Amino acid sequence: MSEPTPLPGRPVRGSETGRPLMAAFDLLGRRWMLLILWEMRYGSVRFSQLRERIPAASPSTISQRLDDLLEARIISRSRSGYRLTKQGAALLLALGPLELWAQSWGARVVDADRDA
Repeated sequence: MSEPTPLPGRPVRGSETGRPLMAAFDLLGRRWMLLILWEMRYGSVRFSQLRERIPAASPSTISQRLDDLLEARIISRSRSGYRLTKQGAALLLALGPLELWAQSWGARVVDADRDA
């Protein structure tokens, strides 16, 4: 049986009260979750496309992650496939500054290792 989808207001990893930020961290921290979201950045994707683009993820894991994202209302499903909702698109925008920070951090770590 799979774990329940982390949602605000429910107990999640790091918060018995389901603080929204902790629910988001719990949801996004699940294996393959961010990559699945990233694959939707330009529009709809079908399940078969996700399987092709993320071959290391099992079909059952991809299916569970999609179910989690649907329940969290971060994606929607139509005949053309899965796509980000307005909330999902806002999430990807919010991750932009984190990506910039991670690039800077990564460069500093690599430079420090090189100098050591």
